[in-house]
Amino acid sequence: MTKKIMIYAYTEFNLGDDLFIKVLCERYPDTRFMLIAPRLYKDVFKKLPNLTVYASDSILFKGINYFFRKLKLHPSFMQKLLADHGDGTVHIGGSIFMQGEHWAEYVANNERLRNKSKPYYLMGANFGPFTDKAYYEAHRRIFREYTDISFREQYSYDLFKELSHVRMAPDIIFQLKYANAAEPAAEGRYIAISVIKPSAKAQSGFDNLYYEKMKDVAVHFIQMGYAVHFLSFCQHEGDQEAIGQIVGLIPAELQRRTQVHFYQTDIDGILAALAGASFIVASRFHAMILGWVFGKPVFPVAYSNKMVNVMQDAHFHGQYTDFAHLAEVTPEQVYASMATNGLDVTLQANQAEKHFEQLDAYLSPAPLVEGRRSYES
Repeated sequence: MTKKIMIYAYTEFNLGDDLFIKVLCERYPDTRFMLIAPRLYKDVFKKLPNLTVYASDSILFKGINYFFRKLKLHPSFMQKLLADHGDGTVHIGGSIFMQGEHWAEYVANNERLRNKSKPYYLMGANFGPFTDKAYYEAHRRIFREYTDISFREQYSYDLFKELSHVRMAPDIIFQLKYANAAEPAAEGRYIAISVIKPSAKAQSGFDNLYYEKMKDVAVHFIQMGYAVHFLSFCQHEGDQEAIGQIVGLIPAELQRRTQVHFYQTDIDGILAALAGASFIVASRFHAMILGWVFGKPVFPVAYSNKMVNVMQDAHFHGQYTDFAHLAEVTPEQVYASMATNGLDVTLQANQAEKHFEQLDAYLSPAPLVEGRRSYES
């Protein structure tokens, strides 16, 4: 009998998180998946016949939840109903355990939704950053009840390695194999810069410096004969706003050598923009991962330790910067790294399969022919 699996994920039109969902659903075509997300996610995943998106912003969905909340029966009735009628839950994502101001309430709400009589899989995450030991201890107690846990970097694994069902493997997106990642044509060569709004990523006070540095890098590459494509991975987190700030700093006569790509529902388009680049300046975590997967030299701009941790786990020895050293970065340094910042991630692609070991056993998929998942645009 076909199993029905609930997916919990970050659904704010973030490219990396949306790729997690896509990889998961494509891996198990005979499983029925359910996702609660804004209605527009029906467009994001319209090519996935085994995924049903329940529109969280629909009048019916919100109305039913409101009714049960007013009766003080359950604050999120529809979420609980769907989870209870499935055969298990997969909580998939990357930075899904960052300590927030009201973390205790958030954790309690999540636990009310979890059906403790059914399998619960946590896949592909990292833990933190956190500052309160109680936050860590609360999750250590909860994690003991999960069916399986796979982290994507050594630091997070070490925090919970005493739990027998905790494993580590490289980021799930290392498995992505993109059929159109060909060598860029010399006459149309460009670099891709994935941007962030630093203050939206806990880097308060760095917005102006970051925008100036990205402008300087863009201008230098234009002067060296490249076009520059700016990529927004998540409008909700300020990427699109950041692009506007950076482009506005570029002299008008050079702006014609720039192009912008705003991701919302078109996964194919943003992947094509990355795949066609000669070089990637990656402020976004998954711009770094995808650049390596596509065989591109990458200059990471690390906004958190999770990027540095993964670089260390992958044995990346190229140049990069973090925000503590951002003021020291020069465009010439970034340009020179084109020749040194490549990385073969064949090993990581194969090891990333380990995230799915226990879920494979539960969902019983057909045997895999290749170690890497394929993505056909």
